[in-house]
Amino acid sequence: MDLMRKALVLGFFSMLMTIVVWLPYILKLPSFGWWNLDFREGMVTIWKNFDGPNYLIVAKSWYNKEIIRANFSSPLPLEYYPAHLPLYPAVVGVLDVIFRGPWAMLLATLTGDTLVFVVFYRYLELLRIKNRFFLGLLWLILPARFLVVRSVGSPEPWFILFILLSLMAFKKEKYLWAGAWGALAQLTKSPGILLFVSYAVYALVERKQKLVRYIPLLLIPISAFGLFMFYQWRVGDFWAYFKSGDNFHLFWPPFSIFTPKGNFWTGDFWLEEIIWLWLICGIGVVKVWKKGLRVEGVFAGIFFLTTLFIAHRDIARYILPISPFVLIGWSDTLVKKEYRYLLLLLILPVFFYSWQFISNNVSPIADWGPYF
Repeated sequence: MDLMRKALVLGFFSMLMTIVVWLPYILKLPSFGWWNLDFREGMVTIWKNFDGPNYLIVAKSWYNKEIIRANFSSPLPLEYYPAHLPLYPAVVGVLDVIFRGPWAMLLATLTGDTLVFVVFYRYLELLRIKNRFFLGLLWLILPARFLVVRSVGSPEPWFILFILLSLMAFKKEKYLWAGAWGALAQLTKSPGILLFVSYAVYALVERKQKLVRYIPLLLIPISAFGLFMFYQWRVGDFWAYFKSGDNFHLFWPPFSIFTPKGNFWTGDFWLEEIIWLWLICGIGVVKVWKKGLRVEGVFAGIFFLTTLFIAHRDIARYILPISPFVLIGWSDTLVKKEYRYLLLLLILPVFFYSWQFISNNVSPIADWGPYF
């Protein structure tokens, strides 16, 4: 009972952190001390953060092009919306019955945000990680990009939640549940298929069970097929996801982020922090493997390798699904007393980063009427 209480407390803290991010927007503060941050637009700034409005359009239209064309003034092509997978919009749609539009979207994110921290603590308990409550608190602020996506319309909290639930079930040899949770991850974001790839690699290499016991894991690729059939029904194109326009940022060869191939989405040549991000995450993944966490090491390793092919400035967001495993890998270092003061020092800049990012990463929406 005490363990569950700690998990719930961690979930409460995650919700509280998000509300703290919202607070200056709720109060419409004209400025913030010496830092000249302007929140006068209020919660509208939160509402229109990418990719929240796109998911909200999906929740309102379910990919119907005529509804989108007639009601929404988004400059995006109609073919773009199948890039936004349906599970998160489905959660928004359920909540929209009571809370309406952008508020339902934010509540959907906040619900996933709270649940993922509860499950993360239970996952750390399953792995018998020491200082797990402190590690959970640390995940509240690092990586800072996670705090941003937890504060706007975003499927990432739900995606990571389903990944953790699937891996927990897999470790308990409950393969039907592992496949079911993995299928939900697949319906939330397209990289969910990497769970199946990781399980397949692990099963072939480790051979701890007869391969027939892993058959329920086929629910993950089956769900992907079901998604394409759903697109065939809704938009008349089985391959609609792959025809959604400028949505794919995987390029050959690796490290194309530093070449003109990805220049539109990389923006400039100030990219040194990408090297540090890969270094920190890569070492974390290796440390996970050295801790004997084999299935986590395989998944995090495969996911990490795919990010090397991404040509997009926001790799910090693309790599978020392995952030809990990176923290687990680095846990022996991060929990040391001499580092805790440094981590404490980072709390305020994490909030400043979040407010600055949220205030600028917005879509041009003139009329909010159709979104309610």
